[in-house]
Amino acid sequence: MNTLRTNANTALANVVSTFTAYENAVNARQIIFDPLQKLATRIVNALIASGVSDQIVKDAKTINRKIQGKRAKPIKEVENMEIQAIPNPNEPPVEIPKNVSVSQLSFDSFVEHYSKLISLLSTVPAYNPNENELKVTGLNTLLTNMKSANTAAITATTNFINARINRNTLLYAKDTGIADVAKDCKAYVKSVYGHTSPQYKSVSSIKFTRR
Repeated sequence: MNTLRTNANTALANVVSTFTAYENAVNARQIIFDPLQKLATRIVNALIASGVSDQIVKDAKTINRKIQGKRAKPIKEVENMEIQAIPNPNEPPVEIPKNVSVSQLSFDSFVEHYSKLISLLSTVPAYNPNENELKVTGLNTLLTNMKSANTAAITATTNFINARINRNTLLYAKDTGIADVAKDCKAYVKSVYGHTSPQYKSVSSIKFTRR
């Protein structure tokens, strides 16, 4: 029982720490992705100013429309959060993202469309703006940072979800979780000392709730 208690406390702490890492990762990703829609419009305008063909401009605008149509906002991951109660008054409640996978698609789409826009620009020698952030080299640097931030957020999300699964197993698994073990222990004390004994009364008042 002491081992189970130790493991459960470790699992609870791990949920809190992985949630912090998750929150930091999605915030860092947001900082990288936030300027992309405005940047894409600047890119298209710079391309038009380069005097390229109408077809190239049309292709760039098509990609830009896809970028403008996708919203990569972490709020989509956390706007429908539920508070998962932790049966320890010393631990803070942890918010749990309920629709991470849907939001993730928008970030993946941003990377895909932005990458296609860069590929298109790379085939146009006339595209050579003065601003470093609009040059193909600068755009590729941003793309690399976007991919890294997205991967880090995905990893942090996975770690957080796995930590929750492990916590829930230790607390609520049938027969082996704390909730069921505590129930069995109460029954054992009752069988040994009787339901009116002080020993049983001292443990029967300790509540364990399966969530």
